[in-house]
Amino acid sequence: MDGCVFCQIIAGEVPGHIVLETDDLVAFLDTRPVFKGHVLLVPRAHVETLPDLPAALRDPFLAAAQRIATAVKDGLGAQGSFVAVNNTVSQSVPHLHLHVVPRTKGDGLRGFFWPRTKYVAGEPEAYAERLRAALEI
Repeated sequence: MDGCVFCQIIAGEVPGHIVLETDDLVAFLDTRPVFKGHVLLVPRAHVETLPDLPAALRDPFLAAAQRIATAVKDGLGAQGSFVAVNNTVSQSVPHLHLHVVPRTKGDGLRGFFWPRTKYVAGEPEAYAERLRAALEI
């Protein structure tokens, strides 16, 4: 897609530090990493969000994410990783990308990047019911 920096990296038009390539997927270092070794996994085809990902790519996408999560431990000495996908909100580039961020105990990253909230009485049941109903559609 014109103007998509991830499509430009995939096409070789913009430099990127590629760490994994398959016929359908590319993974490269994030230029603004949370921690060094922060990797972005993207489909080669321009897909904007996770719900848009074709069914045929779901398993390969997750398999590649597993490989990268293992690589940040084995290759970088991380103790684990933070794996996340933003859909539309907080998605700085409108091209599906999965973050694999190397983690070590005491690295300063606490929980999620946003404040937490609490349910009031009756809300958990109502939210769960709304989600179950949406999943049945």
